Amino acid sequence: MHWRRLRRRCRRVIDGIPLPEPFSAQELCARLAADRDRPLRLMTLPTPTGPGMPTGMWLATEEGDYVFYDGRTSPLHQEHIILHEIGHLVCDHRTAVEDQRLFRHIDIEDPHSVRQALGRSRYSDRQEQEAEMIASLILEGAGRVPAPTLLSGTLGGLASGMGLPGARHPGAPCSPG
Repeated sequence: MHWRRLRRRCRRVIDGIPLPEPFSAQELCARLAADRDRPLRLMTLPTPTGPGMPTGMWLATEEGDYVFYDGRTSPLHQEHIILHEIGHLVCDHRTAVEDQRLFRHIDIEDPHSVRQALGRSRYSDRQEQEAEMIASLILEGAGRVPAPTLLSGTLGGLASGMGLPGARHPGAPCSPG
């Protein structure tokens, strides 16, 4: 039930955001920057990400916003990371900036102007779950990934793998009736 509430809540947040056609995360960011009248810069992280390291980060400064992402992963994964960070931005998620040293290798004009930072490395808290859901919903809306179905995911994979009659492959549409 929690998943359904989360999905509905996040759908309400993004319902007013028109998706560009053809879709690109870069074009969506350009439109958000124009709508918010605030610069939004996309930048790759300066080093490869590893276990425990964020694969993406949203930094809000006095002058604008920065979305950093792992540029050494697949294009779809890069898009998902960017959209996850956009999820934080559109939800106006907040966190305290505890250690400015984190930003010393990141190419922004004034690292001391960072007001907030959210790094993408875990999904256990509400803000991370919302950002992840928003990224997934945008990718679904853009036709990049299929929407989940009742029998997708683990349940659908088990049914299909066991060869049960009527089992579908994950992402296949439900049969009528």
